Amino acid sequence: MKAAVEWTGGLRFTGVTSSGFPILMESGLSEEENNQTTRPMEMIAIGLAGCLAMDVLSILEKKRQKIISYQVKIDAPRSPEYPKVFISAMITFILSGIQIEEHAVLRSIELAATKYCPAHAMLSKVFPITIGYEIYEENHGQEKQILCRGLWKETVPDDMASNI
Repeated sequence: MKAAVEWTGGLRFTGVTSSGFPILMESGLSEEENNQTTRPMEMIAIGLAGCLAMDVLSILEKKRQKIISYQVKIDAPRSPEYPKVFISAMITFILSGIQIEEHAVLRSIELAATKYCPAHAMLSKVFPITIGYEIYEENHGQEKQILCRGLWKETVPDDMASNI
């Protein structure tokens, strides 16, 4: 992957990756910026959530799960001192649909987190990432009903457990 950022004034930049789409970003440290666009660390959080979200959805579609609405939230607190890195992340998958199977959601999260999502593979080596889920049943115009919620727990093969 190749990317470049170009200064546009103040502490604002426009980034362009090999896909060619411009991305505006700013530091948020000066008065003139005043929350006009996204911060680089916010992009990292969005990238992590988006990478997992796309992989999980793709796998669920292959499993023929009937997803009606889907959201992935991330809460990634940062250290109070510079360089103010992420110290952890809580990612929550919120799915609504018709007869979504919990085991299909768990397997999709497992595959995304352990095999397909490069953002998770990289960032999970730097800070702990907890993954939760909520599954709701759609009720034909009535309020959604929660079916289940929980945490995905990465399993460690027996031959690796002794190394932990």
